[in-house]
Amino acid sequence: MNIFLIFLILGVIFFGYKKISSKKPKNLKLNKFKNKLQSTQTNIDRIFLREEEKTFSNPNLNIHIGIYDDEDNINRKSNIHRARLSKFKKSKLNGEMIFQDDEQRIYKFNNGKKVYL
Repeated sequence: MNIFLIFLILGVIFFGYKKISSKKPKNLKLNKFKNKLQSTQTNIDRIFLREEEKTFSNPNLNIHIGIYDDEDNINRKSNIHRARLSKFKKSKLNGEMIFQDDEQRIYKFNNGKKVYL
């Protein structure tokens, strides 16, 4: 009878230990990915990405580069402007429509005349 009680107690302790040790996260990479998708910063980045796609796909939308923009923002906006010039041969920058001809020269219209930049 004493041996049976000892095995019973050891069995309960063994199963209790197994139950506690199995509660660890199984896949740390999956949890990290899940937490990243649910983060606020990821949602903000998605919104900005959608806005950039809209701006890139429409050359008539104005890109405003201000004096208080930081360097990264200016580079991003100028790259979008150059890409629109290459793709659509026109782009609106700071309220002025700028065009590109077949010889890759950039110009704008001023009082009905072409002014090369």
